[in-house]
Amino acid sequence: MKNIMLGKTELSVPQIAIGCMRMSRLTVSEAEKYINTALENGANFFDHADIYGGGSSEEIFAKAVKMSPAVRQKLILQSKCGIRSGRYDFSKEHIVSSVDGILKRLKTDYLDVLLLHRPDTLVEPEEVAEAFDKLYREGKVRHFGVSNHNPMQMMLLEKYLNQKIAANQLQFSITNSTMITAGFHVNMEDAAAVNRDGSVLDFCRLHDITIQPWSPFQYGFFEGVFIGSEKYPALNETLNEIAGKYGVSPITVSLAWILRHPAKMQPVIGTMNEGRLKECLKAADITLTREEWYQIYLSAGNELP
Repeated sequence: MKNIMLGKTELSVPQIAIGCMRMSRLTVSEAEKYINTALENGANFFDHADIYGGGSSEEIFAKAVKMSPAVRQKLILQSKCGIRSGRYDFSKEHIVSSVDGILKRLKTDYLDVLLLHRPDTLVEPEEVAEAFDKLYREGKVRHFGVSNHNPMQMMLLEKYLNQKIAANQLQFSITNSTMITAGFHVNMEDAAAVNRDGSVLDFCRLHDITIQPWSPFQYGFFEGVFIGSEKYPALNETLNEIAGKYGVSPITVSLAWILRHPAKMQPVIGTMNEGRLKECLKAADITLTREEWYQIYLSAGNELP
């Protein structure tokens, strides 16, 4: 597994992160087997959130790895907070208490990375800064980031933070590629030219913020997986063709498409199937050609001006 540096930190992380949102559906023994497969293949970066399984995903993970100081040293753990029932909450009190709950469920003393989940329009960045300072000072969180934030929202936070934003989780896949589409259609009058995210891709590249694409195989907002979908016949034909060339699966090629982008993204995969996990991890060993990358992009129905 190839590694990249997370943002401006000195933390070296695998190119592919393991998303644990669905881990609550596994038994402890199933989770243990899955996690061991990931670790055996060099994938030791695990992404959590306090809302995943109502916290049970973190609990199952800790039991599955038989958390101890020796085990903890082999893992890179990231979690997220800020989403509450019917609202978002970036208050100092909620951030601090959320981290305490996360650490308790994961049976660890610290997180390598804490991300703020979806933006809270009532955010008081001074409070976020106080929370981050407290968590960093107490050794509970080593690095910080955000999820689903646009450039101005990140700039507002960083005006007050004493830590740099290391990562931003954003939805991105072959079929959900608005993050790059607007860049192709600059100065055009078509719908694809609409800048929906404030040029977040370019902003993150300029400021050395690692983009962590979530739902890399989904179309729409959790509407389904595009691989094998009747909605994307041309895309699947292209994926199958290129997969055959490399001797891998369409899953591998789909993830390699994201990794081919020079932004050095770290996609978060959510499968809990060991076979698909291995197919995903193979993507780190494949570099698509420029022609293949564009062929895949266009076959999904995306257009170039």
